[in-house]
Amino acid sequence: MLHFDRSKTIAILATCLLGLLFALPNFFTKEQLAGWPDWVPKRQMPLGLDLQGGAQLLLAMDSEQIRKDWLGHVKEDARKALRDAKIGFSAIGVQSDQVQVKLVKPEDDAEAMKELKKLSQTVGNALLGSSGSDLDLARGTEPGTFTITPTEVGVRARIASGITASIETINRRINALGTAEASVVQQGRDRILIQYPGLSDTGPLKELIGKTAKLTFHEVHPTVSAEEAKSTRVPLGYKIYESGEKGPYAQAGGHVLAETPVVDGTDLVDAQPGFDQRTNEPIISFRFNTSGARKFGQFTKAHVGEPFAIVLDDKVISAPVIREAILGGTGQISGSFTVESANNLAIQLRSGALPAKLTIVEERTVGASLGADSIEAGKRAALLGTLLVAAFMLFAYGLFGVFAIVAVVFNILLIVAAMSLIGSTLTLPGIAGLVLTVGMAVDANVLIYERIREELRSGKPAISAIDAGFSRALATILDSNLTTLIAGLVMFWLGSGPVRGFAVTLSLGILATIFTAFTLTRLLVSFWINAQKTRKIPAPL
Repeated sequence: MLHFDRSKTIAILATCLLGLLFALPNFFTKEQLAGWPDWVPKRQMPLGLDLQGGAQLLLAMDSEQIRKDWLGHVKEDARKALRDAKIGFSAIGVQSDQVQVKLVKPEDDAEAMKELKKLSQTVGNALLGSSGSDLDLARGTEPGTFTITPTEVGVRARIASGITASIETINRRINALGTAEASVVQQGRDRILIQYPGLSDTGPLKELIGKTAKLTFHEVHPTVSAEEAKSTRVPLGYKIYESGEKGPYAQAGGHVLAETPVVDGTDLVDAQPGFDQRTNEPIISFRFNTSGARKFGQFTKAHVGEPFAIVLDDKVISAPVIREAILGGTGQISGSFTVESANNLAIQLRSGALPAKLTIVEERTVGASLGADSIEAGKRAALLGTLLVAAFMLFAYGLFGVFAIVAVVFNILLIVAAMSLIGSTLTLPGIAGLVLTVGMAVDANVLIYERIREELRSGKPAISAIDAGFSRALATILDSNLTTLIAGLVMFWLGSGPVRGFAVTLSLGILATIFTAFTLTRLLVSFWINAQKTRKIPAPL
């Protein structure tokens, strides 16, 4: 157990040296690192909001909009299903949080039920007992009528899916600003927590993530204006959309547009800000995928000379006339844009639309001075804890206590190096995890040393006692650290924000502890034994 061949010795020392090399940049400023050679690692751990200062936003998703949009999709799916099955219906619409269907012929009841049941899907997790159908189909009070109602399981699944999509979209928008340190996590059922270290002005951030950025392209009704539709009724299949910002296409009464868009933002693959070559006004150039380019090309070819509307978040931002067929799948959006608004909108369109509106329910700003105070307090706590542990180990175990202290130092360096490599954010709870790791690392050495003392008291020689102490304490330490590691992984999986920061340092600390306690400490003891070969080895403890 105490014998190390040359390859193992080199591997252990190389691991410790690499840990020191990758951890070293965290003890210098970025200005100092700029003067280092290019081959030297310069990556530092990003600091969290509580250490660096910055902005924190808590957003609430509009669950009712999720439900409303879902009912609209269910209505269209039901209409399509009945049409494909050649089943006539006289009415289909959304009322009282359910889709109501009325057939032309009540005798088609059984066939309609069969087709409409296909709309329902199983959602949830069967292992957790939360699975079920997302839609509940029932016959109405009158013959030939049906009601399609979202179930609670289905609503929860839709909200969870919306939250996941929103987090991905927000991440893409924030990363477009050139940062990878922002944290975007789910909090509760329908809320999202954003932490942006180093940001003092939240205005641009709120503007960037505040818009849903749902882009659609619609056909304009050729004859009926918005005023006429309001005074009589809106034509079947059409809807009145308000005008957005003031511009050449703004109309006080709005626009009468086809309810079903020709193309929507899901077919958009790129959007870039630019300038119109003729007017030098800010514009946004866009490009569709193959499917969107085909649909857009077919529509513009069939409607040359007619207007079509570009709608953003249910407001018309542009309604130009189609001069010629647009077959290349590219185009541009013009309107009353500024350079900044065009750039922000292009980022929003590239990142995709949010599934529902997000409302800011809480906003906090942490100053850099408060973050600096937190760092100093964390440093003092870590230093004091390490010194007290070191003093105890020296008092209790003498030279072997020095071996344990060296192992603890490299334990911390390995944790810092690993967090720097993976880009894990260091938070104040993370510093607490580092301090706890110091105690856990020493605890492993204490178990080993006390086992060695027991072996010495039983009359064994020093080398045999040391070998038995390391080998017999291994199972106990592995069992205790494994249970703590499982707890740390569960905290990382289910937790968010500060809980995750603590879980990362705790988990990495456990892995580093097992390495340093059973390799580095044993190696140092092995060096000491080899140095004693010329004379009898004294009792070490």
